[in-house]
Amino acid sequence: MPIKKAMLAKPRGFCAGVDRAIDVVNMALQLYSSPVYVRKEIVHNKYVIRALAAKGAVFVDELKDIPDGAVAIFSAHGVSPEVRAIATAKNLKIIDATCPLVTKVHMEAVRYANENRSIILVGHAGHEEVIGTMGEVPGQIQLVGSVEAAEKVQVPNPDRVAVTTQTTLGVEDANVIIEVLRRRFPKLITPASDDICYATQNRQTAVKILAEDADLVLVLGSGNSSNSRRLREVAEGAGAKAYLIDDAMEIDPAWLEGVECVAITAGASAPEYLVQQVVAYFRSLGVERVEEVMVIEEKVTFLLPSELSREMSARGLTQIS
Repeated sequence: MPIKKAMLAKPRGFCAGVDRAIDVVNMALQLYSSPVYVRKEIVHNKYVIRALAAKGAVFVDELKDIPDGAVAIFSAHGVSPEVRAIATAKNLKIIDATCPLVTKVHMEAVRYANENRSIILVGHAGHEEVIGTMGEVPGQIQLVGSVEAAEKVQVPNPDRVAVTTQTTLGVEDANVIIEVLRRRFPKLITPASDDICYATQNRQTAVKILAEDADLVLVLGSGNSSNSRRLREVAEGAGAKAYLIDDAMEIDPAWLEGVECVAITAGASAPEYLVQQVVAYFRSLGVERVEEVMVIEEKVTFLLPSELSREMSARGLTQIS
């Protein structure tokens, strides 16, 4: 049975934080003589990393791999105060591309610690964002990644507990864990607004709606992208077969057997051209009906880091193309 229709989720792909982070690297490469160093992947997508590396960005795992006094960029996922202290000791010229929504979570953790509260961070162990957030208040924060862990976590004073979350979690998964914590700690303090970022929520909402009508959902994104993995899980939860792929070449024709409608989306760090390659793949199979489904309109933008804005202003520049 041939595929009759392909649906494109909107919103999909780059969020404001990712756009900003990529712009930061591109602008730094033009403002400063090469090389410009980036600690960790600026965003979790191998195609983005390859493109920036080809322009001269040097990606390193740790600051020890960067020469003293060099230009260094922190990734969108944020860093701990310990990393910032190392950067200062090495006299690095730092440009901070941390997503403003991640910075908000860091500030919440610090505020809760100053209020002498035990902090529970809902997130995934080993994720760079989680490492950075926990580094803000070592000794006062515990990581919880499952309902089972939420049932067992212990705190010194059950009346003084606050919770915050990794920004790229699955919305429903995070809420289930928080409800367990709220039951166990009735005076639990939660942020004034959800920590899970607008882009993560919107992309999950969109893919869930499309998955209800699709037989197959393809999510463009790298395997180390937390929000991309969550999109696949949300699609499966809505009843569709779903796969996470880096590009069109990873599509297995066996997945298409019995499929009449395919939905396509992309994680917040996946470039749009990868989506269009998948569309071209289905057009090559004879799919004529390609429909973009607008679920939520996004208008969020973020300002450039102040250190980059100051440098541009000092040079009399307003924009670098």
